[in-house]
Amino acid sequence: MAMTTRERLLDAGLEMLLQHGYNDLGIQALLRATGTPKGSFYHHFQSKEDFALQVIDRYMEEVHRGLELSLEDPGLTPLARARRFFELSREKYRRDGYLGCMLGGLGQELSGVNPTFAAKIEACFSEISCRIASCLEEARRQGEIPQQADPRELANLLLNCWEGAALRSRLLRDPAPLDQMLDFYFSAATRSVG
Repeated sequence: MAMTTRERLLDAGLEMLLQHGYNDLGIQALLRATGTPKGSFYHHFQSKEDFALQVIDRYMEEVHRGLELSLEDPGLTPLARARRFFELSREKYRRDGYLGCMLGGLGQELSGVNPTFAAKIEACFSEISCRIASCLEEARRQGEIPQQADPRELANLLLNCWEGAALRSRLLRDPAPLDQMLDFYFSAATRSVG
């Protein structure tokens, strides 16, 4: 099935925002890359900001697919499912050339100067953290992590550590920080069980 103009623009926007960030995203370059007339862009998007916010929504569709694929896998334990989500993310980062997480990149670029983006990105991170926290709550009930552990706190810590490792991975163009972070986190999370 052929993609609509809006879908082509959003897909190109995913790649361009990841590579160049918001401030260096040129609408003319986007239009050239997609063969789209300027009027068509403004038919679908009110502004560059509106476009970028919709690209974030498109990115979150991919994130939710990854969350469903991993966190709802009945063949894995809850902790293995949580780790699997980040392993799938690491694989996507590899395919993208270790450019990291678009949310993290845009958050670093825009959160201090644009409250709309700060709120949007934080809402996205909160969605992800909430889904992971549910999985970690199941891990706590099954005895994979200590009973006194706070799944929401652990989920936030996991996401925060991941975003830092994603930044380092981007700087180095290497998956080592991601792998090291996952090994350390999941080892620490299971300590004091039993």
